[in-house]
Amino acid sequence: TLPHFIQEPEDAYIVKSNPIKLRCRAVPALQIFFKCNGEWVHQNEHFSHEYKDLNTGLKVREVMINVSRQQVEDFHGPEDYWCLCVAWSHLGTSKSRKATVRIAYLRKNFEQDPQGKEVPINGMIVLHCRPPEGVPAAEVEWLKNEELVSSLTDDNIDTRADHNLIINEARLSDSGNYTCLASNIVAKRRSATATVIVFVNGGWSLWTEWSACNAPCGRGVQKRSRTCTNPAPLNGGAFCEGMSVQKITCNAPCPIDGGWNEWSQWTVCSSQCERQRTRECNSPIPRHRGKMCEGNSEATENCTDGLSILKLFPQSWDSNDVALYSGLGAGIITVAILVVAVMLYRKNHSEYGVDVIDSSALTGGFQSFNFKNTRQGNPLLLNSSMQPDLTVGRTYSTPLCFQDSTDKELFDPLPDIKVKVQSSFMVSLGVAERAEFHAKAPAETFPRDLSRDYCSTMDRRKKGLLTLNGPFSSCKEPLRTTGVFGHHGGRLVVPNTGVSLLVPHGSVAENMSWEMYMVINQGEASVQTLDSCEILLGPEVTYGPPGLDLFCPVAMTIAHCAEVDAENWNIQLKRRTQDSKWEEVMSVEEESTSCYCLMDSTSCHLLLDQPGSYALVGEPLTQAAIKRLKLAVFGTMEVGSMSYTLRVYCVDDTPHAFQGVVAAEKTRGGQLLEEPKMLPFRANTFSLQVSIQDVPQFLWSIKPFTTCQEFSFPQVWCSNQQPLYCAFSLERYSPVTAQLSCKISVRQVKGHEQILQVYTAVAETEKESVPFFMQTDCTITSQTGPKAFKIPLSIRQRICATFDTANAKGKDWQLLAQKLHLDRNLGYFAKQRSPSAVILSLWEARHQDTSDLDSLASALEEIGKIHSKSSPKDQDERSRGE
Repeated sequence: TLPHFIQEPEDAYIVKSNPIKLRCRAVPALQIFFKCNGEWVHQNEHFSHEYKDLNTGLKVREVMINVSRQQVEDFHGPEDYWCLCVAWSHLGTSKSRKATVRIAYLRKNFEQDPQGKEVPINGMIVLHCRPPEGVPAAEVEWLKNEELVSSLTDDNIDTRADHNLIINEARLSDSGNYTCLASNIVAKRRSATATVIVFVNGGWSLWTEWSACNAPCGRGVQKRSRTCTNPAPLNGGAFCEGMSVQKITCNAPCPIDGGWNEWSQWTVCSSQCERQRTRECNSPIPRHRGKMCEGNSEATENCTDGLSILKLFPQSWDSNDVALYSGLGAGIITVAILVVAVMLYRKNHSEYGVDVIDSSALTGGFQSFNFKNTRQGNPLLLNSSMQPDLTVGRTYSTPLCFQDSTDKELFDPLPDIKVKVQSSFMVSLGVAERAEFHAKAPAETFPRDLSRDYCSTMDRRKKGLLTLNGPFSSCKEPLRTTGVFGHHGGRLVVPNTGVSLLVPHGSVAENMSWEMYMVINQGEASVQTLDSCEILLGPEVTYGPPGLDLFCPVAMTIAHCAEVDAENWNIQLKRRTQDSKWEEVMSVEEESTSCYCLMDSTSCHLLLDQPGSYALVGEPLTQAAIKRLKLAVFGTMEVGSMSYTLRVYCVDDTPHAFQGVVAAEKTRGGQLLEEPKMLPFRANTFSLQVSIQDVPQFLWSIKPFTTCQEFSFPQVWCSNQQPLYCAFSLERYSPVTAQLSCKISVRQVKGHEQILQVYTAVAETEKESVPFFMQTDCTITSQTGPKAFKIPLSIRQRICATFDTANAKGKDWQLLAQKLHLDRNLGYFAKQRSPSAVILSLWEARHQDTSDLDSLASALEEIGKIHSKSSPKDQDERSRGE
């Protein structure tokens, strides 16, 4: 048969200087030769071999030749360089198809680059691109901000065969830098970048109601207004056309004061020998806020010249009856006064004894004592026949550590604790004034994976912790600060609490101002009533007013007392609803578009759009969760006494909580004896022990059973910003003793320990209080305008203009957030009108205690270096592709 071609030569492209290979296979074939451009290729340039097809048993011949770039360039003909195969057999010859060989290339310059556009929202975007000339023809792709654009995943985008990019309805997210990318087997080419900005033209809101006439009387003016916020102009969109305020004239009626008409005729003389006459205030009637008539509308006079006054006293009453009834009245009043006096005396002098029986007094343990009221005839009473000790009125369970109740003044001064040792088995502890006690503990919540340990601890607390229901019941006034803020913004600070509010520049509309306030709840933590395992990590903070309407979020900073660790804590931000319940806003480890939460080691920085009450609460997930405690020791010398009292405070490590201790000690005249220290308190259900050590035994004596005292775990863990303290009462043997030195050990069982070293002079004279709380802004509550910000306004505006607009080099707000270490929850920034401005506000809140801009300047410098290095690299890649 004639030769049959199994493989024919295919079209090929020569890339740079690399030769290409053309192949032919035929069966049966005695010889195969290539003919290129009508001329036979020399036999020596053929590479051939023969093999047997196992399926057919026929011999197959295969031939290959190389075609170089030089051969193609040297050919000058009317058509492209071509080659074909000719195969021989015994019956004749066969020819293959022609295969063309071309030199591949891609020009540098695009025939048409895409052009930047500004398009209104919902408008159509058309970007034209004509790629450079090339062989083979270049394929075109589109990039947006260096990411590939695909019409397969977005129905709103159309990439047509003519290489144009069409976006049918523009969205805000379509703003960005677009690049046309052309490529073939030789190289890739990038067009110039086209910046597309999708803008929103402003629209007017509805008119407000007409205001009241501004003139109290006569001709005046009424106004109504509207704002360009429906929608607000965005990305350079046009501002609303027309007037934002309309005025009309008005006439307010002037007030007309009332006038009396004439008196009526006198009435007939009555049985009481009186007659009346009246008049009305209707001449004229008061109108339009006019004054009422002055004087009486009725008049009464005696019509018998006083003769009928004798009728008031009956003839049967004589002077003896009057004296009798007067004496009886005086006697009744005297008896009532005596009864009240006796009741008060008995109340103040009644015996209020206790029966305390616990064998732990022998072993020095820390179990709670059982208390029983004294009753007549009880054989277990301790000295029931003794005269009442007027200094004993309240009884407390040991140890002598008290959680400050929220139903009385913070650290309301209590009388000094006195200890009486009646026997080795019985101890009576008491303070002045009578009070009632109930073995009732506040509701507690515990970690879900530690419920067994927590429940047992809770049982012990219910047995040993007593809450006072005494005469002290006053509410602590909330801390409040206010300020008036306009377009330039400002900052609100509650001094010495670690709480502040940043109102960014531009958040308030021009020609407007808001009186804003911030309040810290000083009373009982309302978030504590939640049925969960949460504790309060910082103060409850409220900012307002409720109708506050701002263009961008405010930045609130709240100090907290948690060692932040996502494995050990579940920390949430909660907000109080209108029905005074608490709802979760977000978890700090999750992303949210409603607000932003940045946790630092000691503070939490929040970006908030909605005014209200907020609280940071934490739920321990493991026993390794740590809450920081601040420890402080204060001392006071009792005037005219040999006693000296040490008070050791354990309070959540936040400035607000410690400020309550400071205020209470100032009223007591207490002195700080050692720099406050921090103690990590673990969620391991173990108690906190406080002990006094190294007291000079030959100079000072301490009352029995008070050298080591203890707080239960729930008292400390669930204190919710309320302080705890315990007292050590020491007595010197001689008034000559003028120094006191000792150590206070505060340790958690199976946890950390801190030592407070006490070395102080002891004197009864009044001393200067120690400045134990210092803060640079402790007197500044409100700052407005540029002085409230660290970043100058001109620099802030330049940064926003640079990074809010997408850039071909990736120099946008996301890179700014990354370099400032604020690259969590980027979805929140993306929905803002100016992401860069919100990022800078968060940076301001985070660095409000530092005095320089070094970290911001370093971040901007690093961004500049990155792009200065990337530019020449891109140029080198292009040159290598050419």
